[in-house]
Amino acid sequence: MKPAGVVRKVDQLGRIVLPKSLRKRYQMNEGDPVEILVQGDHIILERYRPKCVFCGSMVGVIEFKEKYICTQCADEMNLLQRQA
Repeated sequence: MKPAGVVRKVDQLGRIVLPKSLRKRYQMNEGDPVEILVQGDHIILERYRPKCVFCGSMVGVIEFKEKYICTQCADEMNLLQRQA
């Protein structure tokens, strides 16, 4: 993890402002979803990218009934359905 050299205070509602230079560098726009991850003592912010609920893949992910599933898992489910 490379430090950005920027210090921000948390406001009374628990918010911080990401500097415009970082938002621009990482192509983060107003309204974009952000995922909050914890790794040891670190809090990590990432642009949210949907992952398959079954295998965790981020490749070929589609939304189905408000859940995300990759095309490979969808194909496997279709195969199981045909076998039943």
